[in-house]
Amino acid sequence: MSAAHPNDWWRRPDLDYRNGTLQLGGQDLEALATEVGTPSYAYSTARVRANVERLLAALKGTGLRHRVLYAMKANRSVPLLTFLRSTGLVGIDVCSPNELLLARRVGFAGADISYTATSVSEPDLDIVARNPDVRVNADSLSTLRRLAKRCPGRRVGLRINPAMGVGYGENGLLRYAGDRVTKFGIYREHLPEALEVARAAGLVVDGIHFHTGCGYLGPQLEAWEAIVRECLNFLDAIDGPVEVNLGGGLGVPHAPSDRPLDLDAWAGVVSRTLGGRDVRVSVEPGDYVAKDAGLILTRVNTVETKRGVRFVGVDSGFNLAPEPVFYQLPVVPVAVTPRGGPTAERAPATLAGNINEALDIWAEGVHLPVDLREGDLIALLNAGGYAQAMASDHCMRGGAPETLIW
Repeated sequence: MSAAHPNDWWRRPDLDYRNGTLQLGGQDLEALATEVGTPSYAYSTARVRANVERLLAALKGTGLRHRVLYAMKANRSVPLLTFLRSTGLVGIDVCSPNELLLARRVGFAGADISYTATSVSEPDLDIVARNPDVRVNADSLSTLRRLAKRCPGRRVGLRINPAMGVGYGENGLLRYAGDRVTKFGIYREHLPEALEVARAAGLVVDGIHFHTGCGYLGPQLEAWEAIVRECLNFLDAIDGPVEVNLGGGLGVPHAPSDRPLDLDAWAGVVSRTLGGRDVRVSVEPGDYVAKDAGLILTRVNTVETKRGVRFVGVDSGFNLAPEPVFYQLPVVPVAVTPRGGPTAERAPATLAGNINEALDIWAEGVHLPVDLREGDLIALLNAGGYAQAMASDHCMRGGAPETLIW
């Protein structure tokens, strides 16, 4: 097999083979696994910074005031958050009181934080009230009423729901809005009431926020532009808006047929829809910043053929990265030190996890080296976002260590 094998689409300068062993950000992953054990997570700060800088450059090209707010729920590793704060390039998006407090702990000022939550409790609002500089986006009339009792005169945004969604491919599980009524945000027919509730309660609504889905790439940009244009109808109903928060959802490739999101095309949508308006554009990427900057290192413990199917069992399960099961996202497994080098012959296999559940299959029909053996190391790519942050201790197999490659 040649290096042009379809399974090699993921390669880039900071993630490639050197001396026959896969490296991430200059770190030999076989050596790292030996030192810290498996399963474990590894994150590259170089890739995180490059992702942020690429997005900032695209936003700068729109000519609009802008800021990037990293979505903490994607990955709340304290070393990673500390690194992001140290760059001075981003603010942070949080969706719970504990996330807000963690953001403060690692050094983000209140003015650097955007708070957007759903089904908000009284204790939640008490903490928000104690942080007056935090930007709050209220996603319900109830939140508006109860927030106003604590913070009369506070400036807030409205999380809106345009009844249109977009996500990775045709995956409806990744859409936060659409034909099906969801719990998120204020629908257009309820907007006049929301604005009246805010006025009556003494709140000043000065912007909108919308997040309609996750993981969109180039083929979904036309649909995303239609969503942004629909959201302008909400914006036009607000007196003197100062901020449009586009939410997150910018995706990364998960399969050989995927292409990286064209940020110039994405920024073109922002320019066409918001150009000429005196507003600040905020965007809240989680996956785009962190997902392809991280991976899971896992050891093969079983290689066995059952009824013609080659099963490769590893020492990690879906509890360490629930997205493939929850949202049916493709997994990208790569042999770290393949015999015969990166071009070693490969054949289909089913990659199975170590959780005692039928759903615990990482991938089916994935091409892995034909001579893969028990004890070999595999890297599961795209695990920098929504892996550790969603992990559980199911079957008491949680608690994998994390390493930041700085």
